[in-house]
Amino acid sequence: MVRLLGISGSLRAASYNTGLLRAAQAFASDELMIDAATLHGIPLYDGDVEERDGIPAAVEALKTQILVADGLLLVTPEYNNGIPGVFKNAIDWLSRPGSGIPALFGDRPVAVIGASLGGFGTILSQTAWLPVLRTLGCRQWAGGRLLVSRAGQAFNEDGTLQDDKVRAQLGTFVQDFAAHIRETR
Repeated sequence: MVRLLGISGSLRAASYNTGLLRAAQAFASDELMIDAATLHGIPLYDGDVEERDGIPAAVEALKTQILVADGLLLVTPEYNNGIPGVFKNAIDWLSRPGSGIPALFGDRPVAVIGASLGGFGTILSQTAWLPVLRTLGCRQWAGGRLLVSRAGQAFNEDGTLQDDKVRAQLGTFVQDFAAHIRETR
């Protein structure tokens, strides 16, 4: 059994990226479990808050989910040609204290996908994740790529994936990522 944790980098209820994560969960099987995590409740990183109050409960809960996962599926929007602030902020909190980075991220397989209204999908956001993942010591899987462009046509108004071609690409991506994890355990 491979257990993936998918994290959507959007807080919006009808987010295309949250919809993409929900669609990925449909490919779960006896050999693949896909859990979903939210970034709701994670405050803006503030070193004074960390020093005074410690790590917020929402961050600790997400850390627990990551620790039991065999791999991470980051489902990233693209805002202003980069990583959404709310998503990067969550990773910044997760990397605190720095001594915990190896256990949480070290050599953990990570794949990045995303959906965007634009014509290039989330290519710039996905590329911007590379130095972050490298810094954290993750094993970034580059065996596939999924960039959903013109997401307004691929998803309906409530964020449900309705494009069969994208659904098939997503299924192949998720299955290939899970196979990679099985092979490299």
